Amino acid sequence: MAKILVADDEVDLELLIKQKFRRQIRENKYEFIFALNGKEALEMLHLHPEVDVVLSDINMPEVDGLTLLTKISEISPIIKAVMVSAYGDMDNIRTAMNRGAFDFVTKPVNFEDLEVTIEKTLYHVKQLKETLQAIKENNILRMYVDETVLKFMNRHEFESTLLANETIEATVAFIDICSFTNISENETPDVVVKILNTCFEVIVKEIIAQGGYVDKFIGDAVMAVFKGDYHLDKAIEACLSVRREIEKIPNQAQKVTFLPKASIGVNSGEMISGNIGSATLRRLDYTVIGDVVNTAQRLQSVAEKGQILINEAAYQKVKESFHCKKIGAVHLKNKSGAIEVYEVLG
Repeated sequence: MAKILVADDEVDLELLIKQKFRRQIRENKYEFIFALNGKEALEMLHLHPEVDVVLSDINMPEVDGLTLLTKISEISPIIKAVMVSAYGDMDNIRTAMNRGAFDFVTKPVNFEDLEVTIEKTLYHVKQLKETLQAIKENNILRMYVDETVLKFMNRHEFESTLLANETIEATVAFIDICSFTNISENETPDVVVKILNTCFEVIVKEIIAQGGYVDKFIGDAVMAVFKGDYHLDKAIEACLSVRREIEKIPNQAQKVTFLPKASIGVNSGEMISGNIGSATLRRLDYTVIGDVVNTAQRLQSVAEKGQILINEAAYQKVKESFHCKKIGAVHLKNKSGAIEVYEVLG
C-alpha cells in the first residue's frame, strides 16, 4: 500500500481526497495522512518515514510549501513531492521544480489528472526503491556474497550462477594510499577511518566514472577491475584522475593534516573471474585471479608516491594515447627476472 501525505491548510481538501479516492482507500491501495501546514507535514514525515509521496500546497502558515520541499529532500531522497496549488504561474512552477518538486497540479483540482499524477509519481518512487535495492544487493555487495543476498536465491541458482567461473580479458589497478600506516598509528580511530573513507570515496568515484568497479578494499588499498572495450585506456584514465583528485583532498578538508598521495600499479590481460570462498558457508568473494592480477599488485608495491606504473606490454598498447616515461628494469616479488617498467605521466 502506498502512503501519501497531503499538506494543505484548506480543511475541505481532506474530505474531497477521501471522497474521490474512496475506492483506492477501501482496497488498501492508498493510505492518506493529512497536515494543515508545512510544520505539521514535517512532523508527520518523522512519524511516518514510509511515506512515498507528498501532495503539498504552496501558500501555508508556519512553513510554506516551497520551504517544505527543501526539507523533504533532507529527510529522504526517495520521497517525491507534487505541488497542488492555485499559484500556477511559471515563476512558482520553476521555483518548485528547482527545489525538487516532481510535478505540479493547479487548483481547482482536476481529480482525474491528480490520480494520473499520483500513479506516475508512485511508479517513479517504486523504480527508485528497486534501484536502491539492486545497489544494496549487487553493487555494494558485489564483491562478496553472504546470507543477505543468498536468501533471495534458491539452491539451483546458487550452484549454477554463483559458482560459474570464466576467463576474461580485463585490466586490474591496485591503488594504495601512501604512508597511511604512519597516520593510523598516531591518530584516533575516528580520524583514521574518516580520512581513509574520504580517500576511498574519491577513488571509487573516479573508477566508476570510467566504467570500472571496485573488486575489493584491502586495508588502505583498492583493487579495481575494468572490462569491455578499451579497458586498459579506461583504467589509466581513472588512475590519472584518482592521482589528481586525491591530492586535492587537503584543500577540501583543511583540518586534515595528512597529505595523501597514491601509488598505483596497472596490468592488463587474461585472468580468471569467479566466486572464491566457501560454498558451505555461502560466503564467497567475486573476484579475479591470475598472474596479471599478481603483477599489477607488485607494480604498485614498487611504485613511489604519485606514480602510476605499467609494464612493457601495457606501454606498447597505450604509448600513442598517454605520455609515459621509461623507468627501466625492476625486480618484482616472485618473478624470475627483471621486467621493463614505465611510469604514466599523463
